[in-house]
Amino acid sequence: MVIRREKRSRKLHRTRVWGVGNKKNARGKGTRGGVGKAGWRKSKFTQMTAHRPEEIRQKGFFRYGKEKKLEITLRDISRMAEQSGSKELDLSRYSVLSNGQISEGLTIKARKFSAKAIEKINAAGGKAVKEE
Repeated sequence: MVIRREKRSRKLHRTRVWGVGNKKNARGKGTRGGVGKAGWRKSKFTQMTAHRPEEIRQKGFFRYGKEKKLEITLRDISRMAEQSGSKELDLSRYSVLSNGQISEGLTIKARKFSAKAIEKINAAGGKAVKEE
């Protein structure tokens, strides 16, 4: 009498790996490699830089509640004045730097001014007003 081998389907029936190889292959997620943002710093870094650059940040610690230094140049101020058409600008949160030129006399209120920025503003016939 010939001894027949048991069919593979009978042997593996009702097991987790029947028909899929490894059990990981049966989840239907392909080679995604994780859930959510898993691997975004390693295997999916190019995808992150191309599609979500705003999510890239520096690693490490930072102080909560610390104000970022807001700086604005004279070049930016002259552009703002041209667009708005006003002679007075309230930049109370900004520090004014001397890059650029001002062609017209403006009254600028700001938190800080560099020494050269004050010279350039006064030379153009404007005023630099420090706010505290």
